[in-house]
Amino acid sequence: MSYQVLARKWRPRSFREMVGQTHVLKALINALDSQRLHHAYLFTGTRGVGKTTIARIIAKCLNCETGISASPCGQCSVCREIDEGRFVDLIEVDAASRTKVEDTRELLENVQYAPTRGRYKVYLIDEVHMLSTHSFNALLKTLEEPPPHVKFLLATTDPQKLPVTILSRCLQFSLKNMPPERVVEHLTHVLTAESVPFEEDALWLLGRAADGSMRDAMSLTDQAIAFGEGKVLAADVRAMLGTLDHGQVYGVLHALLEGDARELLEAVRRLAEQGPDWNGVLAEMLNVLHRVAIAQALPEAVDNGQGDRDKVLALAQALPAEDVQFYYQMGLIGRRDLPLAPDPRGGFEMVLLRMLAFRPADAEGATPRSPLKDLGISQATADPAKTPVAGVAPVAAPAAIVAPVAPVAPVAPVAPVAPAIAPPAPAPEPVAAPAPAPAPAPAPAPAVAAPSEPEAAVAESVTAAMPPAAAVVEAAEPVARVDLPWEEPAPEQPVQVAEPAEQSVVEPAPEPAAMEPAPAAQPATPAEEGDDDEPPPGDYDYYEADADGLDYDFDAPAEAQGQQPEPLPAARPATGLAAEWLDLFPRLGLSGMTGSIGANCTLIEADGDDWLLHLDPAHSALFNATQQRRLNEALNQHLGRNLKLRIELQRPQQETPAQAASRKRAERQRQAERSIHDDPLVQQMIQQFGATVRADSIEPLTP
Repeated sequence: MSYQVLARKWRPRSFREMVGQTHVLKALINALDSQRLHHAYLFTGTRGVGKTTIARIIAKCLNCETGISASPCGQCSVCREIDEGRFVDLIEVDAASRTKVEDTRELLENVQYAPTRGRYKVYLIDEVHMLSTHSFNALLKTLEEPPPHVKFLLATTDPQKLPVTILSRCLQFSLKNMPPERVVEHLTHVLTAESVPFEEDALWLLGRAADGSMRDAMSLTDQAIAFGEGKVLAADVRAMLGTLDHGQVYGVLHALLEGDARELLEAVRRLAEQGPDWNGVLAEMLNVLHRVAIAQALPEAVDNGQGDRDKVLALAQALPAEDVQFYYQMGLIGRRDLPLAPDPRGGFEMVLLRMLAFRPADAEGATPRSPLKDLGISQATADPAKTPVAGVAPVAAPAAIVAPVAPVAPVAPVAPVAPAIAPPAPAPEPVAAPAPAPAPAPAPAPAVAAPSEPEAAVAESVTAAMPPAAAVVEAAEPVARVDLPWEEPAPEQPVQVAEPAEQSVVEPAPEPAAMEPAPAAQPATPAEEGDDDEPPPGDYDYYEADADGLDYDFDAPAEAQGQQPEPLPAARPATGLAAEWLDLFPRLGLSGMTGSIGANCTLIEADGDDWLLHLDPAHSALFNATQQRRLNEALNQHLGRNLKLRIELQRPQQETPAQAASRKRAERQRQAERSIHDDPLVQQMIQQFGATVRADSIEPLTP
């Protein structure tokens, strides 16, 4: 006996044997059981989903010798003849080969005659969309009002090509594509019954290659059995279909995760040995990334259809969600641009290198934007060459900055002095320039000309801008503290170097504004750096930090000033651990959401390696375990220690870096407005021409 292919041998012969299409079977079974039969049925769907099979089962249900029912016996002569394709009253027409109107007229001439053996004469017209327009017109009247002994069963893969006049005369049933899960389930049943050894991974490969067609899946299974010498193995099926080994795709993704360009190109070289379709390789990568994204959102929804569920879950744990979305989008764009590349492999490599080059800066394993210095908290100092100083000429700035000073203690404020002030007594270990002899008399600076009172305060702030962090920590009074290196004193707080003594003394003037909720103003000139006065955003990237430059810089348009609320002022200025956090945080080089979280925290406890931060609850929407982990890792890398960081949602009672930056911006703006109003030329224009100054047009300028 000749071999019969699986697609024909396992063709369903009753509704019970049908796989899927329950929405169609339910309607047909109910209609047959209740004898509510239409004269014309139209079945649509892609190839191999059961259109012709259902039509033949309906023909058996209508003509079975046991009567009209949804369960034909399958044993009578009518059922056997229909299964064997030789029932005289089942007229199967291939519309693709009989498209002429003469063929249709010849067919319809026999409609009026009664069936020879069966109860109904059934016309099964396959690929009915191939009929010509004249053939459809000839069929219209008979299709609408056929004799009572005639049933029309139409099948097509392209219902859009059918005239609406045909569609309106039929009951239409749309058959769905077979999902891979259902195909694998059916193939498992068939191969088990056929006693053919198989691997589940191989069946999943066949199920996806079938692309929704059960007949294609059965045909591919026949081919796989022949290819594997009676076995269906995953390696054989992959070689037969020419599909890519998923293990190599994971090799590429792991190289991306590690940021290893050498390993990435080596993985591409191994792929090239198989001569793959590079567009298909990108598609496989996108499929894996899609499953990784699902695993991150809902781990239990990841199927094990490819036998790689553990690998997908591992990648979901290792890759941040934003990286997954970034790689997926970059892969989509790469598939679009791949045909434009001179060489497909080169285009594929460029897509991977683009993923590697443009990965998020704060991603794990990525190179930091600026080198992080391995310094402790108490040893952190400003870089003299990069600390911006307003109101002081560039030539005189280094001498006023690099000279270290001894720890300071609060004393009573004194009157302001001339702009260029000699630095106080040097510390035992000078840093860059020898400190001059401590003398209260000012030494004229060649680059500074006749400064005003605010400029004098700025010059004095330069000399007091470099206290060690320990001095800040040990400040006794909460309101009497030394300004941090990246801050500037308020304009209402004139300072002066004290008489030669062992310690230089600086204390803010007792201004009421210092104790009010609004932060005190500080002097600044229009040429000062960090001119942007936009408040720190609450739900997007906070700022771009530099590990060496300790000043905050917000580059946002002026018209956006009123769009984001300013951070609420702290209950009191930062002292102790909170002041240490103000000094430490800019050195971490953080940006993005992690930088925003850290900027709105303050340090509460530092018990050895166990640190506790308080985070403003207003920014809790940005906070999650990933941001806490990245902040902890940045601290570990900067300090060279393994800290255990805890973050609690509680409004800080002392000033946070975000509040300090907001206070600085407000002070710079007030200083800029004051400079405009105090300008003699502006005053002259106001007096002589009645001019007015628009406050909303005043902005601090960058040097």
